[in-house]
Amino acid sequence: MIRSELIGKLFETHPHLARPVVEAVLNAILNKIVDGLAQGQRVEVRGFGNFSSKVRGARMGRNPWNGAPVRVESKRLLHFRASKLLLEQMNHSTTPG
Repeated sequence: MIRSELIGKLFETHPHLARPVVEAVLNAILNKIVDGLAQGQRVEVRGFGNFSSKVRGARMGRNPWNGAPVRVESKRLLHFRASKLLLEQMNHSTTPG
């Protein structure tokens, strides 16, 4: 599902809200998640999961073409851990895929 499909589903579920309002709410939620992660915070959405960022330290890697050593800078990676409820719903789903 892509963002526009998610907005459409939310609009169908809540027809009393205008579509621009639904889109603004979704954007606000996603922006707060991104802002929290950018500040190094852990973001928990009950019943869905936890988002956190982990730091991978700088290291020496290898160029796959010629094997020459290459310095790989430190970077932050996104980590998501699904909630127990989400995992249960996924594993007991009646729909294929």
